[in-house]
Amino acid sequence: MVKTLLVHHGQLTLPVFLPDATFGTVRSVDSRDVAEAGITALVMNVFHLMQRPGSSTIHALGGLHRMAAWNGPIVTDSGGFQAYSLIRSNPKQGKISDQGLVFQPEGAERPFHLTPEKSIQLQLSYGADIVICLDDCTHVDDPPAEQRRSVERTVRWAKRCRAEFDRQLAQRRPSGPPPLLFAVVQGGGDLRLRAECAAALLEIGFDGFGFGGWPLDAQGNLLHEILAFTRAQIPSHYPMHALGVGHPANVVACARMGYEMFDSALPTRDARQGRLLAFTTDPHHPSFRLEGEWFTYVYLADRKHIKADHPISPGCTCFTCRHYSLGYLHHLHKIGETLVLRLATIHNLHFMAQLMALIRRERYEEDGHGAN
Repeated sequence: MVKTLLVHHGQLTLPVFLPDATFGTVRSVDSRDVAEAGITALVMNVFHLMQRPGSSTIHALGGLHRMAAWNGPIVTDSGGFQAYSLIRSNPKQGKISDQGLVFQPEGAERPFHLTPEKSIQLQLSYGADIVICLDDCTHVDDPPAEQRRSVERTVRWAKRCRAEFDRQLAQRRPSGPPPLLFAVVQGGGDLRLRAECAAALLEIGFDGFGFGGWPLDAQGNLLHEILAFTRAQIPSHYPMHALGVGHPANVVACARMGYEMFDSALPTRDARQGRLLAFTTDPHHPSFRLEGEWFTYVYLADRKHIKADHPISPGCTCFTCRHYSLGYLHHLHKIGETLVLRLATIHNLHFMAQLMALIRRERYEEDGHGAN
């Protein structure tokens, strides 16, 4: 059975990949490119948007959807992870307290204050379809006392976010489907804390949940046990967002655990660096499966592509592969032509959208419906 989320700006068919449009844009492409690549929703970040272009500018430009000329759903991240990362790398640039976050990025003229209430107010005022609670992030290797403090603070902040969200909606009385509110499950690598945090958040009540904290270990490997355990603490009818997961193999692994939403800057950043995603065989063929060596990377800088008169990936129907050869993209990359950034990004976005369709097909077959 296909699972969907109905929001004000459309319907999300799950599982779904959301490219990072951190500052209100997916770099190197416009909104039409993104939509035509098969992407149905974007994720944007309050931590960055409140600094640039700034809330008053976003409001003056009509909110995120109008500003970015994007008609589909937008998920806004609270910015807790980014503020945590900034403060962790340089404690002089801010502090975290029970009240919220205070931070002053390098070059900023003034400090920024981000409380649970303000995070909700900003996200709703920007026009977000899915709002994420401010949470207190930790690293998986942080000591037990810090993990405990993070969970307790995350739950307290979630209660404040829930109350402010309900208050704002009662005042605004939006027409059509209202925004959804997601909470974030913290606990680092402590499974008991993960369970406690999930139980407390479920008791408060939210529309969906996210996996909190960095999902990879120090070697860049997916934290399988922790991710699977955390997903198991949340009833399956709630959508769960694997925040920051975007490597194709990790997306498939998390989808098989039951995660249904994914976001990352990885596919678009890879595209701009000339690292393109490609299926090893035609994914449209009924026998194609997400097993073994089902995808690979194509590096535009490789000299072997000079005279490659074929598309990047077998069976790819993206704009780039329908109109341009891999050899031509190699040429653009070699001469430093900026057009290659757009064409490569379109392709990687289409790859991720196609991957989501393949995961949905896999789930459909597992439900006993057989191959399409």
